[in-house]
Amino acid sequence: MRALRTVRSESAPDPEAPLEVLLPLVARGDTAAFEAVYARVSPVVLGVVLRVLRDPAQSEEVAQEVLVEIWRSAARFDAARGSAGAWVCTMAHRRAVDRVRSAQSAADREERVGRQAEVAAYDEVAEEVEARMEREQVRRCLASLTELQRESITLAYYGGYTYREVAELLDVPLGTVKTRLRDGLIRMRDCLGVTST
Repeated sequence: MRALRTVRSESAPDPEAPLEVLLPLVARGDTAAFEAVYARVSPVVLGVVLRVLRDPAQSEEVAQEVLVEIWRSAARFDAARGSAGAWVCTMAHRRAVDRVRSAQSAADREERVGRQAEVAAYDEVAEEVEARMEREQVRRCLASLTELQRESITLAYYGGYTYREVAELLDVPLGTVKTRLRDGLIRMRDCLGVTST
């Protein structure tokens, strides 16, 4: 692992400067700029991560990983693609979702190992065929949606994004995303033949 190059700026950057000004300085290894970024974004990062993980100890650990990633990858920030705040929040959300998926994968592995020790009480082939048929039906139903409905549902339910994040990613108003998600889910329910209770 290569060592991180640190630079002390000759004149400390304005801690109130916009993140878009501070991140390029961080990319050059300016520790004073990173201290300003850290002070500004660490509460936001922890909030985003805690909202996903709901475990304070894990959230603090993941938030620290995100802040280290900001230090290491500040050069990848592109102001033309969005605000620095959105970049940081997206990074925090992705890292938190990765932690949830990793924990779920570990739990799934343990469950699989436990099930392998048991004698299968059902027909595994029939179960797999049924699961494949259900996945194919979901794909067909997704394909029947409008592009905005499909993208919104995919980002919200498969990508783990909030409605507000979906609106930002698709560059459409939040109300439009909520309406498209509701309409798309109704169409999916009807297409899949699910009856509401």
